[in-house]
Amino acid sequence: MPTLDRSSGASASGGGLAGAFKALAEEASVLASALLRPGKVIEEVEQMRALQVRADRIEASDPLRADVLRWHASRIGLR
Repeated sequence: MPTLDRSSGASASGGGLAGAFKALAEEASVLASALLRPGKVIEEVEQMRALQVRADRIEASDPLRADVLRWHASRIGLR
Protein backbone atom coordinates (compact mmCIF):
# COMPACT_ATOMS: atom_id res chain seq x y z
CA MET A 1 0.00 0.00 0.00
CA PRO A 2 1.42 3.41 -0.90
CA THR A 3 2.68 5.69 1.84
CA LEU A 4 -0.03 8.26 1.37
CA ASP A 5 -2.81 5.66 1.54
CA ARG A 6 -1.47 4.13 4.74
CA SER A 7 -0.91 7.48 6.40
CA SER A 8 -4.31 8.86 5.47
CA GLY A 9 -5.97 5.62 6.49
CA ALA A 10 -4.42 5.80 9.92
CA SER A 11 -5.54 9.35 10.57
CA ALA A 12 -8.94 8.82 8.98
CA SER A 13 -9.67 5.89 11.29
CA GLY A 14 -9.45 8.16 14.30
CA GLY A 15 -6.09 6.80 15.44
CA GLY A 16 -4.65 10.27 15.81
CA LEU A 17 -1.13 10.24 17.18
CA ALA A 18 -1.09 6.46 17.69
CA GLY A 19 -2.17 5.96 14.08
CA ALA A 20 0.55 8.30 12.89
CA PHE A 21 3.20 6.38 14.85
CA LYS A 22 1.88 3.10 13.48
CA ALA A 23 2.09 4.46 9.92
CA LEU A 24 5.64 5.70 10.60
CA ALA A 25 6.65 2.28 11.93
CA GLU A 26 5.19 0.58 8.84
CA GLU A 27 7.08 2.94 6.56
CA ALA A 28 10.32 2.31 8.44
CA SER A 29 9.75 -1.43 8.07
CA VAL A 30 9.17 -1.14 4.31
CA LEU A 31 12.29 1.03 3.94
CA ALA A 32 14.43 -1.39 5.96
CA SER A 33 13.17 -4.29 3.87
CA ALA A 34 14.02 -2.46 0.65
CA LEU A 35 17.50 -1.57 1.92
CA LEU A 36 18.19 -5.14 3.01
CA ARG A 37 16.95 -6.66 -0.27
CA PRO A 38 17.88 -4.27 -3.09
CA GLY A 39 17.77 -7.12 -5.62
CA LYS A 40 14.02 -7.46 -5.09
CA VAL A 41 13.47 -3.76 -5.73
CA ILE A 42 15.58 -3.90 -8.88
CA GLU A 43 13.67 -6.98 -10.08
CA GLU A 44 10.33 -5.22 -9.54
CA VAL A 45 11.50 -2.15 -11.44
CA GLU A 46 12.70 -4.33 -14.31
CA GLN A 47 9.31 -6.11 -14.42
CA MET A 48 7.46 -2.78 -14.44
CA ARG A 49 9.70 -1.44 -17.19
CA ALA A 50 9.20 -4.56 -19.34
CA LEU A 51 5.42 -4.23 -19.03
CA GLN A 52 5.60 -0.53 -19.91
CA VAL A 53 7.70 -1.27 -23.00
CA ARG A 54 5.24 -3.97 -24.14
CA ALA A 55 2.34 -1.57 -23.57
CA ASP A 56 4.05 1.16 -25.59
CA ARG A 57 4.69 -1.30 -28.42
CA ILE A 58 1.04 -2.38 -28.75
CA GLU A 59 -0.63 0.94 -27.89
CA ALA A 60 -1.66 1.74 -31.48
CA SER A 61 -3.00 -1.71 -32.33
CA ASP A 62 -4.53 -2.72 -28.99
CA PRO A 63 -5.02 0.21 -26.59
CA LEU A 64 -7.14 -1.78 -24.14
CA ARG A 65 -4.45 -4.44 -23.74
CA ALA A 66 -1.86 -1.69 -23.33
CA ASP A 67 -3.93 -0.21 -20.50
CA VAL A 68 -4.13 -3.61 -18.81
CA LEU A 69 -0.36 -4.04 -19.05
CA ARG A 70 0.18 -0.60 -17.54
CA TRP A 71 -2.26 -1.41 -14.74
CA HIS A 72 -0.33 -4.59 -13.96
CA ALA A 73 2.91 -2.62 -13.98
CA SER A 74 1.46 -0.15 -11.48
CA ARG A 75 0.49 -2.96 -9.10
CA ILE A 76 3.88 -4.71 -8.92
CA GLY A 77 5.36 -2.61 -6.13
CA LEU A 78 2.25 -2.98 -4.02
CA ARG A 79 2.55 -6.73 -3.49
